Amino acid sequence: MTQRSRLHVPHPPARPGDRPDFSYVQISPAGAVPRPEVTTAPHEMERLAVEMVRVLDDGHRATGPWNPHLEPQDLQVGLRHMLLTRVLDERMQRMQRQGKISFYMKSTGEEAVSVAAAMALQPGDMLFPSYRNQGLHITRGRSPVDLMCQCLSNTHDMCKGRQMPVMYHWGSGNIFSISGNLATQFPQAVGWAMAAAIRGEDRIAASWTGEGSSAEADFHQALTFAAVYSAPVILNLVNNQWAISTFQGFAGGEHRTFAARGPGYGMPGIRVDGNDFLAVYAVTQWAAERARNSGGPTLIEHVTYRAAAHSTSDDPARYRPRDEWKSWPLGDPIERLTQHLISLGEWSAQRHAALEKELETYVSDCWKEALSYGTMTDGPSLDPDSMFEDVYAKLPPHLIRQRDEMRALRAARAEPASGETKTLDAQAQRVTKEG
Repeated sequence: MTQRSRLHVPHPPARPGDRPDFSYVQISPAGAVPRPEVTTAPHEMERLAVEMVRVLDDGHRATGPWNPHLEPQDLQVGLRHMLLTRVLDERMQRMQRQGKISFYMKSTGEEAVSVAAAMALQPGDMLFPSYRNQGLHITRGRSPVDLMCQCLSNTHDMCKGRQMPVMYHWGSGNIFSISGNLATQFPQAVGWAMAAAIRGEDRIAASWTGEGSSAEADFHQALTFAAVYSAPVILNLVNNQWAISTFQGFAGGEHRTFAARGPGYGMPGIRVDGNDFLAVYAVTQWAAERARNSGGPTLIEHVTYRAAAHSTSDDPARYRPRDEWKSWPLGDPIERLTQHLISLGEWSAQRHAALEKELETYVSDCWKEALSYGTMTDGPSLDPDSMFEDVYAKLPPHLIRQRDEMRALRAARAEPASGETKTLDAQAQRVTKEG
């Protein structure tokens, strides 16, 4: 009988109604993975791409060679940034459900991926985020008001109403614009890092993308350029198990770790517990030191879990067990760091409750301020003239003509003479059509 090959289709370990099953996640004991020198050749540390770097053990104690030995004050700052990110997310989720904003994406369960990494990097390093990296902005000191205004598309919106909500950017904070076209930030980060090296700067670039986006061509092109030219860049792959409703196995996570793609391109690949603040900090610090010393790029796979829905447009109960996140074996990054500080005698349940209340009040005040700059339905509104800005260094004649016609129509609409309304409407429709 003739044998025929069979196509393999990845299958999630649990669907709605099933019990959560994370037996596929390979977890190394805390402190068990060695920390090589930053000058080590990639082929000599391939085990880092298979095992998992962890610092916090089950008793919330820091152990092993990757322990960054941070001061308690620094850990408290990290906890504050993560908690503020979560409180902000909760507020914005509620505002979307109340119709105050149109769309939002929470980072619940992934706060350490952004906050710990940002704390390990230098302020001059350029960050190329994906969505769910709002913790980068918080850690670098951005006011939640700015992020809220972007979601409201109001007069204080950094994007002037031209971007989807949560697609932030911050030039002075060295945080590049988020793009809805997934994985574009990876080659952009590599190109920026190459330029920094050409200029002889000690600044490096870091970028983040999801495991689903690693199936995009941009991901592989970025790794090729980074490896060939030894670009000083950190490429973070956030494996939160789900690309919207698609299980991580469809992007290739069933057969090998995503970090294993690093050695395949000739760069280190490190698999890290993405819910361990200390581990993320230590691995980022190691990769940054390597990049600054002409060691080239590093691919880091952050093994974490997307506790919330993909976005406010998504219902995860349709494709995974309800409350599956409660069974995630690597826990909650905020809870783990909290318990670590308590074990050091540097924190308490009372102080934590007080901090939560303080941050909730702060975020509430920020929301009130954001509303003062306008909402989606009430003024003040963005100046329509802004639609002609920021594209051309010198505005072309046809756009100058359209802008002037628009201004004239607006002036006429302020106090239209009798019988002029229909004429103005026709002119406005013509200008809109030409634009």
